[in-house]
Amino acid sequence: MIRAAVAGATGYAGAELVRILAGHPEVVLTVLTSRQYAGVPFDSIYPAMSGVITRELETFDPDSVCERADIVFTALPHKLPMEIIPGLIEGGRKVVDLSADFRFRDPALYETAYQAHSARQLLAESVYGLCEVFADEIGRARLVGNPGCYPTSVLLPLVPLLEAGLVDPATIIVDAKSGVSGAGRAPGLTTHFCEVTESFKAYKVAAHRHEPEMEEILSRVAGKSVNISFVPHLVPMSRGMQTTIYASLVGDAGEEEIRNCLVQYYEGCRFIRLNQNGRAPDSRDVRGTNYCDIGFVIDGDNRRLILMSAIDNLVKGAAGQAVQNMNLMWGLSETVGLTGAPFPV
Repeated sequence: MIRAAVAGATGYAGAELVRILAGHPEVVLTVLTSRQYAGVPFDSIYPAMSGVITRELETFDPDSVCERADIVFTALPHKLPMEIIPGLIEGGRKVVDLSADFRFRDPALYETAYQAHSARQLLAESVYGLCEVFADEIGRARLVGNPGCYPTSVLLPLVPLLEAGLVDPATIIVDAKSGVSGAGRAPGLTTHFCEVTESFKAYKVAAHRHEPEMEEILSRVAGKSVNISFVPHLVPMSRGMQTTIYASLVGDAGEEEIRNCLVQYYEGCRFIRLNQNGRAPDSRDVRGTNYCDIGFVIDGDNRRLILMSAIDNLVKGAAGQAVQNMNLMWGLSETVGLTGAPFPV
């Protein structure tokens, strides 16, 4: 059995990790940490887990964690993981980090979007954990930077087409909508019920911290610098993400070429579902699952591809993908522990 620790178990992504790992047939949860709730049983914080996860939360002690866990999931605010992960790696533990601290190869990009990086030496070996794209590298990694939710929803539909040269990288516009849980569990005015309900608004327009993350990966795939226009929106639902991407087609590329590219790239990828006949993905269809649903339509008059995706921001956009990364790191089938059926309604 794989002994797993979750650092930051009471945030939304951390709690989702606990939920998924509790049902994983190859995992035993040995450590759950919380800065705020140390000494309190997990199910006291999340009553839905009453009688299911009763383990007591504890403060993070690196020596104790290294003794009791084989893998550590760090579901902590940015900056904290870079302070503790070097010690975990030195202690021989594998790590999947759900913050942005180890998603970038270029430390300057990270520091422009976030803050100074104190563990630059690990950025060169950290692997970007987009499972369907970098599976081989993930399988050899001891440190994986789990992608952000918006980048997951953008990169999965776009990477195959950009790699194949079917879309013009200079024309990419991304319009994405996220449920409120993407903002985290800490209370704030902008996510207060009265501020969010019956409201639909854009935020951090062309200034979101996930934009440089997406651009770094897209540039790597395209083999040249790629800059996108990115507009995120907040919608009044607890979880879910729907993304629409606009890009000009290259040459004579049409519907058949786009579909064949996506089908061939994702052949055998259990968590990618391609919608038929232009049907738009629906966030409700992937709620609570590790699926990414992808659809597309071609605006023929303008030679423009309209590419759409839907994910659960807490699962495929966070905890589910983290577990998928763990599976790859241990040589397991990447679907283990992640194959629960979607909710029909």
